[in-house]
Amino acid sequence: MATLVKVTQDGRRLEVVGLALRLDGALEAVELVEVARHPHRLAILRAVPDATHMAGRVALTAAEAAAALAALQEAEADLLASPQAIHERFRIAALWKAREQGIE
Repeated sequence: MATLVKVTQDGRRLEVVGLALRLDGALEAVELVEVARHPHRLAILRAVPDATHMAGRVALTAAEAAAALAALQEAEADLLASPQAIHERFRIAALWKAREQGIE
């Protein structure tokens, strides 16, 4: 399921699909970066004064960033609740426990 975050000025759709942000279906980012922490923050703020976050090359306002973060958190919660993810966490925990006990 895709959650629309923004439609860019040139008509491309930025959507959250699973644990990623996709721009017209192509992977754009897997996390949001605060503009205040971005190495190009001055250029970003000159171009988009109300930007608070970046999703790859796409600037987001506070409302857009909140929608993207909520969709990413929901996707992560769904993934972590899946039987496959639960099984994988138990498998990894058993491997670590065996490694601690010297069983390889």
